[in-house]
Amino acid sequence: MADRSISELVRAACAGDEQAWHEIVDRHARLVWSIARSHRLDDADAGDVFQSTWLRLVENLHRLEQPDQLASWLVTTARRECLRLIKRRDREIPGADATQGEDRIDPTATPPDAAVVRQEEHAQVAAAYHRLPPRCQSLLRLCLADPPLPYAQIAEILEIPLGSIGPQRQRCLARLRQLLSSDDHTDIRAGDV
Repeated sequence: MADRSISELVRAACAGDEQAWHEIVDRHARLVWSIARSHRLDDADAGDVFQSTWLRLVENLHRLEQPDQLASWLVTTARRECLRLIKRRDREIPGADATQGEDRIDPTATPPDAAVVRQEEHAQVAAAYHRLPPRCQSLLRLCLADPPLPYAQIAEILEIPLGSIGPQRQRCLARLRQLLSSDDHTDIRAGDV
């Protein structure tokens, strides 16, 4: 079988073709990783940018107006994720002042509290996940299984139509993002997905 074009892969992935999604990732993983590393991020931060970039694609794949420009979209998104991470990391360093000469903190050094911050972030994600409706929890758990489950198997387990997995996953991820961004972390349990 001849290699499919990026546009064909994007259309197929939007329709739930898991193999198309894997091929998109395989073709572009090195590109996304190189953008993260070009911002002089350590392996852990580069990994976070890598995951965030692919998460953004999962959330926006169906909105791509020019699927053949996917590589450009990934580069732009990865750069934005790098800048977002660097900006967040800079806010986490109290008293960092670029005018202090030798006392200045090396921006490429891993902050001493990085492990604690990462643990807190993981705890926040876990807490938000547990506030999702049970259907969202089940769907996301199955979609993120390792090794990945085919959509057909997920549909069978959850007893939902195969074509509804992608849209439901999008809504669940949007709810999770909303929970993570809400200041008061109140429960968001709006109806069934």
